[in-house]
Amino acid sequence: MNIEKQVEEAWEDRTLLERKEYQNAVYETVEKLDKGELRCAEPNGSEWKVNEWVKKAVVLYFPLMKMETIELNPFEFHDKIPLKKNFAEQRVRVVPHAIARKGSFLAPGVVMMPSYVNIGAYVDEDSMVDTWATVGSCAQIGKKVHLSGGVGIGGVLEPLQAAPVIIEDGAFIGSRSIVVEGVKVGKEAVLGANVVLTKSTRIIDVTGEKEQVLRGEIPPRSVVIPGSYEKEFPAGKYNVSCALIIGQRKESTDLKTSLNEALREHSVAV
Repeated sequence: MNIEKQVEEAWEDRTLLERKEYQNAVYETVEKLDKGELRCAEPNGSEWKVNEWVKKAVVLYFPLMKMETIELNPFEFHDKIPLKKNFAEQRVRVVPHAIARKGSFLAPGVVMMPSYVNIGAYVDEDSMVDTWATVGSCAQIGKKVHLSGGVGIGGVLEPLQAAPVIIEDGAFIGSRSIVVEGVKVGKEAVLGANVVLTKSTRIIDVTGEKEQVLRGEIPPRSVVIPGSYEKEFPAGKYNVSCALIIGQRKESTDLKTSLNEALREHSVAV
């Protein structure tokens, strides 16, 4: 019996978790997540495939684990999930007080400033998780992504049908921005500081003569800043937050140069 089938069966009948073979299926899934051999979501052409059974295994992992004290003199933690280890072997730079939980994957070249990466998350090669940034459970971060200081990338375990947040290759997420509820940020997009994206956030493209309203996804190479629009309520008219697409990154063989040009051209705070 393969581990996917065992996880699905244990999900439907939790009493099966009393049996060693079903426990081992959950442990093996988390171990494969930790090594990057499995993902909670993965690219499938231009789309993303969510692996629901992997997310289920992460949820099932919690009741199997016991609360333990983790001592890292002079620090102490009390939790169910072990901390990730062996960063040197993985060629990952981890600055104190950065924390990654077991079951998260950090690819070679990743830099973690004092920050947090939760179980099930995937951070691909050469990405930066800057100071006090958080990467929530099952979130997918692409290659050469920069999550600036204080960025919040939302996690999702339940409800299981919810898609994880996806930040595609080369994207730049500005300081104190928040991306939650399965929003996808396309390749090489730039979010300025304090952009908040939820599934219901209006994403308004104002680059043409007529606005275009999107939800749930930032198109590739877009330059985005926080904005607001007026909405009428029973009590009166009030400004509601939105995100404004104000331009596109220009083609360049050097992404860092392209990023700097995009920020200067559109006066985007980061």
